Amino acid sequence: MTSPNAAPQTPSRDDHGTTPCPVCRRVFTPTGRQAYCSTACRKTAFRRRHQQPGPAVTVPTARPRREYTVYECPDCGERQLGEQRCEGCRTFTRRVGVGGPCPNCDGPVAISDLLDQAVVTIIKK
Repeated sequence: MTSPNAAPQTPSRDDHGTTPCPVCRRVFTPTGRQAYCSTACRKTAFRRRHQQPGPAVTVPTARPRREYTVYECPDCGERQLGEQRCEGCRTFTRRVGVGGPCPNCDGPVAISDLLDQAVVTIIKK
């Protein structure tokens, strides 16, 4: 039986134990000051420490889509740009697609209306 004042038993630094490889996480028994399980893992760790940083990845800021989405009233058929409620009928509109003002008449037009449906297939998700 051990006394309550005895130091906790921890393994000595000279004890042979197993340790995980920092590269591949495989458990191995180190020899001396060996830190990696193999030469390949040692070289991989060296390359990772000394590689040049890659190009910075920039993510564009999120933009709300409502301002350039064309909506159509199911009751009267009036189209509006960015408005989800028909002003005349006071009902909610349905989304037609991404679009903007028509360059000729300045009315809202969806891109899908401008594209030839026989040539371009639009898949709605």
